[in-house]
Amino acid sequence: MFFKKKGFKAVAVAGALSLVLAACGGETEEGTDPIEADTEGEQSDSDVAIDETYNWRFVTEENEGQVQYEYAAEFAELINEKSNGQITIDVFEFGGLGNEVDQVQQLQQGAVEFAIVSPGFTGGMVEEGQLFALQFLFPDDLETTQEILNTSEALNVHLANLYEAQNIKPLAYFTEGAMQWTGSRELRTPDDFNGFQIRTQESPLIMDSYRAYGADPTPLSWGDLYQGLDTGVVDGQENPIFFIADASFHEVQSHLTVSNHNNYVAMTAVNPTFYDGLPDEVRSLVDETVEEMQPRAFELQDEMNESYLDRITDDTDNPTEIITLTEEEREAFRELAIPVREEFRDSLSEEGVQILDLLEEEIAAHE
Repeated sequence: MFFKKKGFKAVAVAGALSLVLAACGGETEEGTDPIEADTEGEQSDSDVAIDETYNWRFVTEENEGQVQYEYAAEFAELINEKSNGQITIDVFEFGGLGNEVDQVQQLQQGAVEFAIVSPGFTGGMVEEGQLFALQFLFPDDLETTQEILNTSEALNVHLANLYEAQNIKPLAYFTEGAMQWTGSRELRTPDDFNGFQIRTQESPLIMDSYRAYGADPTPLSWGDLYQGLDTGVVDGQENPIFFIADASFHEVQSHLTVSNHNNYVAMTAVNPTFYDGLPDEVRSLVDETVEEMQPRAFELQDEMNESYLDRITDDTDNPTEIITLTEEEREAFRELAIPVREEFRDSLSEEGVQILDLLEEEIAAHE
């Protein structure tokens, strides 16, 4: 076994150390004091002296005005300032260099240096990454969820290692907000999903989750989703509120269900060969910028999800019935989601089971 399950105190210590690991994008070498390793790389902004100039590419799965793109744009601006203009980053909207799958492949091949990746699009590559698709796994409180994403040893060390083996190095995870449903009809109970064609990402686990509700899951790139909803190819979809409104999905959907059944988690990722080949001072600057952007990512999603709900509510030209599930109504879905989690656990390797077990312990410790 690559690690042993820990008790509460051990998890708490691991969480604290993982703040360092998340900022550094990986684990320290065996036998190295994590505190010492972090201190050695510290420098103030004024001390950073970069001899060469760099131009990197950063692809996102979203468009200007949406969380991922705005995060990447601010990341690029911040690192340009910190490097005194020596580092510039070109940020690409979704579709600028291909679809979601294309972008992951470009990151793996080193055609782009940075990407924001949704684990749902890599489930066939790193099965364990599908854990983010488990409904009702993370706490309802978004701040608590983000703290877990920041500090989790299961995610920032062990899951990150599995991604790095696929030439994807996660530097950080962040929530883009709670997931909600839109539909061509009311979605209030599991029975309402019977025969409902819901668009999903290319994730076997996401599809299994909706089959448990009686739905007919249909994988579809989000670039084709508006037309798919408008023409009835699919009946509905799930996304955070900001994305639903900015992509105008509410214009072609009659109902919005505030279900908070999951979190949309994205990860800031880098090509590991590129990252490992950077001079120490440049790599430290990247790590520092990633860490500084974590609270900003949370602010971005919080601001957008609140303001965009008002946009949907105030859009009288496209009236949308908004349904907020009660805890009792959510519990009916939760009961169907738990067996899917156990089936997922049974499908995992021993290593994957250990990652999921440790993450559940970390979540329980925070709750």
